[in-house]
Amino acid sequence: MKRRTFLKTAGVAGIVNAAGPRGAANLWSAPCATGLGTVRESTPEIINVYRADEQRRRLENIATCERAIKKCLRKHLIADYLPGQCTYNLGEYPCRKVWDPDDWDERELDKLKEQGIRLMQVHEEWNDAERLFGGDKFRPSNPAGFRRFVEMVHKRGMKLIVYASSGFFERRDPDFRPEWARSPNLVELWYRYARCSPASPGWRAYLLPRLFMILDEYDVDGFYNDLGYLNLAARGVKPSADDIPAMEENEHHDGALEDLLALIYAEVKRRGGIVKVHHGGASRLQTDLKVYDYLWVGEGVRNADRFREAVKNHPPYVVPCLDMSRAKIDNEDELYLEAIPYMQFPLLMAGRPFTGERALIPGIQYQPEEKDFWTRHCREIWRYYQAHPQGPYSFGWWDSVPGRPEAQPTHAHWLKQYLPLVDEGTWAWLEISDSNFFRRPLPPGVVASAFANRELYLVLANYGHDSVDIGTAGAFSENAGPVEAIPKKTKLEPRSLHILKLSRRT
Repeated sequence: MKRRTFLKTAGVAGIVNAAGPRGAANLWSAPCATGLGTVRESTPEIINVYRADEQRRRLENIATCERAIKKCLRKHLIADYLPGQCTYNLGEYPCRKVWDPDDWDERELDKLKEQGIRLMQVHEEWNDAERLFGGDKFRPSNPAGFRRFVEMVHKRGMKLIVYASSGFFERRDPDFRPEWARSPNLVELWYRYARCSPASPGWRAYLLPRLFMILDEYDVDGFYNDLGYLNLAARGVKPSADDIPAMEENEHHDGALEDLLALIYAEVKRRGGIVKVHHGGASRLQTDLKVYDYLWVGEGVRNADRFREAVKNHPPYVVPCLDMSRAKIDNEDELYLEAIPYMQFPLLMAGRPFTGERALIPGIQYQPEEKDFWTRHCREIWRYYQAHPQGPYSFGWWDSVPGRPEAQPTHAHWLKQYLPLVDEGTWAWLEISDSNFFRRPLPPGVVASAFANRELYLVLANYGHDSVDIGTAGAFSENAGPVEAIPKKTKLEPRSLHILKLSRRT
């Protein structure tokens, strides 16, 4: 893969005064009271371009937070973070005629770039897992069209990662070997996926060179790894016939998976790439090793509040995608209320309309609609698409039917508010529970987080169903200069999110 310079993640210019419902390696992730960690070898932007007065403001803002904040859930130094992420639907698969990117996609990519998207991912329709068009699980169903799409993304300065799996593999593929797999299988829609074992040397020998061939051959920037993993401690799971029990594997430690993912991560990073993993639901991997850049969570999740509580303390960077095929929300802003105070930003679903026709292709054997959720969901999308060809459209597996016309503009609105918070080199204090920022302890259901760089921001979230008044203190530090937060009393409406920029007196 050609090495390309990573995008800068400088925030959008402008002032965010009160944005209400509409208005390397991991550098460090630790409990609030512990010390510094390791810095990337690449020179971060704050060292390259900050003037002396900008360095001064950054340090003064950090000092203000260090003195004011006594206790918080977690503290992070933000680096190497691309918050504007999108899963782009290339088209249907299986299909009667393979997708082929054209001028429509050029215009769509222009729009997404303008909205702040910097990391694109494509799902499994990019490959030919069922070998319908001469490809396979590791090669495109349309090689020329896929190369063209890669060029489209890169010429706009965006990154592209593609679906891969370190575990899922079609049992009917001629290359599949039964001794690689743990049971049970994943049988949905048209696929009958074995869950190949990370402890199988045969599977590793087959998988790894093919994964890295994708990077080297198609010049993509990394993987979205749908793990397809079964821990041996789970009920009913049987080891593969080829398993070598070299690492401890129990309900608290994914030893074999940890080792395999560490090898994959090292090779991808050696090429300057990106790794995103998906473990299912709201869960994370049971490992302390750095094996991913982004963790995608949310598949199958129905309740946004419980989801927030389940993932708020996962190591960064978490990319939430509430499963809208099942979940219900009161409004689109709710997705950002649940995420932004915890240094998370939702994944956007975009690209070509997801028509659901992939569940109705002649010659493909599907699971019965009455027994299989995904067959039923895709066909429901298809029926709606036939009756409403002008939309609103769905854009992915985890999207609702009908689609959500406010999803994309709401994502763009909140991304513009979020980007200044997470400039390279920002320190973030998440879920502040004891500080001098407020006159009284925050009421139940209200969360505050702080983000300090050249500017200092407070994020206030009211998760309750009643309005609350928040009283704020005035000056916090004589040495740094008095800092004013927000008016002495601020009213937070129910289920509302406010991003507040603090102004320094001169």
